Amino acid sequence: MAKAKKATVKAKRYEQTHFVDTTRSVWNYSLFDEEQVTNFQNGTHYSLYNYFGNKQLEVNDVAGTYFAVWAPNATAVYVIGDFNQWDKTAHPLFVRLDQSGIWEGFIPNIGKGEAYKYHIHGYKGAKLDKGDPFAHYWQKRPQTASVIWDTKYDWNDNKWMKKRDKLNSLKSPHSVYEVHLASWMRPNKHDEESYNSYGFLADRLVNYVKEMGFTHVELMPVMEHPFDGSWGYQGTGFFAPTSRFGEPQDFAYLVDCFHQAGIGVILDWVPSHFPYDAHGLFMFDGTHTYEYADMRKGFHPDWNSYIFNYKRGEVKSFLISSARFWCEQFHADGLRVDAVSSMLRLDYSRNEGEWEPNEFGGNGNLEAIAFIKDLNETLYRDFHSVQTIAEEATDWPGISKPTFAGGLGFGMKWMMGWMHDTLRYFKKDPLHRSHHQDDLTFSMMYYYDENFMLPLSHDEVVHGKSPMIYKMPGDEWQKFANLRLLYTYMFTHPGAKLLFMGDEFGQTNEWNYKSELQWELLQFDPHAGMQQCLKDLNHLYRDNPALHEKQFDASGFEWVDLNHRAEAVICFKRKCGKNKEDVLVLLNMTPVVRTDWEVLVHGKGDWEEIFNSDNKKYWGTGDVFNPGIRSELIDKKSKMYKLVLNLPPLAGIVLK
Repeated sequence: MAKAKKATVKAKRYEQTHFVDTTRSVWNYSLFDEEQVTNFQNGTHYSLYNYFGNKQLEVNDVAGTYFAVWAPNATAVYVIGDFNQWDKTAHPLFVRLDQSGIWEGFIPNIGKGEAYKYHIHGYKGAKLDKGDPFAHYWQKRPQTASVIWDTKYDWNDNKWMKKRDKLNSLKSPHSVYEVHLASWMRPNKHDEESYNSYGFLADRLVNYVKEMGFTHVELMPVMEHPFDGSWGYQGTGFFAPTSRFGEPQDFAYLVDCFHQAGIGVILDWVPSHFPYDAHGLFMFDGTHTYEYADMRKGFHPDWNSYIFNYKRGEVKSFLISSARFWCEQFHADGLRVDAVSSMLRLDYSRNEGEWEPNEFGGNGNLEAIAFIKDLNETLYRDFHSVQTIAEEATDWPGISKPTFAGGLGFGMKWMMGWMHDTLRYFKKDPLHRSHHQDDLTFSMMYYYDENFMLPLSHDEVVHGKSPMIYKMPGDEWQKFANLRLLYTYMFTHPGAKLLFMGDEFGQTNEWNYKSELQWELLQFDPHAGMQQCLKDLNHLYRDNPALHEKQFDASGFEWVDLNHRAEAVICFKRKCGKNKEDVLVLLNMTPVVRTDWEVLVHGKGDWEEIFNSDNKKYWGTGDVFNPGIRSELIDKKSKMYKLVLNLPPLAGIVLK
């Protein structure tokens, strides 16, 4: 908010030294100085939201709204809206004389709540009606106009913000609940046009996430977007929370409530592409303003969308300003950056001949790489306690390494290889798993190359991939036991965790953005038990330092037993530097009960069972557990102990 106040002060100071012709419908007025324009053009102005868009001001003691828009190839730009009956000639903006392509002006006596667009006379006579790229509020689709608004909000999250350095650090637990706000819960689950408000979600969703023990929530894109079926990934409002659920201040209230509940908020952010909707960024002034003009770089074949021109300084300033906007104005604790692979590679989803190598003959988009590095450096400089997380699915090196060490500078990267290997393993009949142990163990061969987040995201439960519960083999009991076992493996494996909504209670339908989660399933014991299991795993992960303090450190993990491939039993230790805090994890991947199972472990001889995924409260058998674990000292010098315990079927147990 401090930035916005400074902009207002700047305006008043400018007004005192520049003559304003008050006889015109639009007054020639500016918030920009020469340095700001230069930084904008050079790609180094990262708070454009304080200058572009609409700003409610007083000029010569007259209240009104200042507008500024970048349209470098326009021959004329007009503000049209309800206030002038959408007259396309009544309110022309002034173009700056510095060749910046910025059009601006002050319109007296209009203010908050007015709908508007820019009517642009563009290249080769094109006539375009465009929404404001910097608007903070848009009409609810299918309407497409921007709305004069601000983001002023009185925050009550000081306690969270003061502790965020610790709570959001890589040494702290990151258990992330991925949410699509519209379909998490609807007022009418059969009506895709019904939406709960940000206020409702601030009550029900915040309380649910807290009760379940998640440390963070990740919101699928809340930035304004015209088409529900894009799930928010085809955005038009890079500085506006969607109006589907309320006003910008209502969204701020939702984030505020999460913070007051001790929950971090990660926003899904999409700087990789944008749609071709007529009111959006595409061909903004009749030319390729925001996107590459060369469609070998500028068109995205996977999503029929357009790729930002990362070489253009103004576009780079626009995108990094957007990222900073969500961190500054809405206190976002992290940004999950979508489709990073497609940004990095010129040949992404393109066949030979459909792309052009870079100047060094490689397939890397050098401009996008430079943009990503600047993005991460800027965010960690200005908001040092946030995290940026890359959705990146290739072997590109150094995604989460610092830029000074040759990396891209992200805080974390989604571990897509772990997800694919894990699901492939668990889909197999347990009788065959003994032949595929490498699917599980391979992850630790490359785990420490990056700071990894283990994702079971929305992408795994759509488009015919089946819900998580039906990926599991066997009868109903085995399906639930297998899924509880998978989650036990996930929450004890090193790395941050991400789980998509509905997975926590074993939803039986694929995710459908038009509906809501199958909350009615919780009346049935298997689903209620699954939910309780996930809740306890969250607390296990949070309450045991060995499971998170060294989650990105090689000294925090040790294989204990990989020599029982035939029985499909594996054992590993998670460590935090204090032996008494270490935990021992045993996973029995078959439905065979293993009694008097022996395992050799260094360190301590006294262990107790603190988690068992076969517990009756999880809809397990409850028949196999370890009220007391026999321990025998084998080698005093090396502190080697033999433990004798029981392993329940298709289950994981955790000892401490």
